[in-house]
Amino acid sequence: MQSEKITVLYVDDEQDNLFSFKATFRLKYNILTASSGEDALKILAEERVNIIVSDQRMPQMTGVDFLQIVQDRFPDAVRLLLTGYADLNVVIEAVNKGKIFHYLTKPWDEKEIERILNAAFAFWKEKQTLKTTNEQLEFMLRQKLLS
Repeated sequence: MQSEKITVLYVDDEQDNLFSFKATFRLKYNILTASSGEDALKILAEERVNIIVSDQRMPQMTGVDFLQIVQDRFPDAVRLLLTGYADLNVVIEAVNKGKIFHYLTKPWDEKEIERILNAAFAFWKEKQTLKTTNEQLEFMLRQKLLS
């Protein structure tokens, strides 16, 4: 397990699912939960979240709609879509609009979710490293241009 605890935000309108996800993964990850997209956006405004797992079928805002907003406002978070319904159009929409890292189906398998969360975190760390490297290169280029 990583020395840094991964922060995962799980979004689902079903309280039983929120409780189950948190109970299953709370020892390995820092789990935050929200019962709606709106609640999740409030959490994201206050907390640093590495990975977001969102259910697709929720009232007021679908998972794809929520993840599209997340992509625009919090692009560093790695996004996963979870659904109990196999719908190719939803998958395509999630990839195109929400730029998801992975598509998961319900009922979820603990080992599969753990493997995907760890892969998503490795991807998150690589993005952060690239972002830092790009910032350093831009700074060095500006310094070179000024001299």
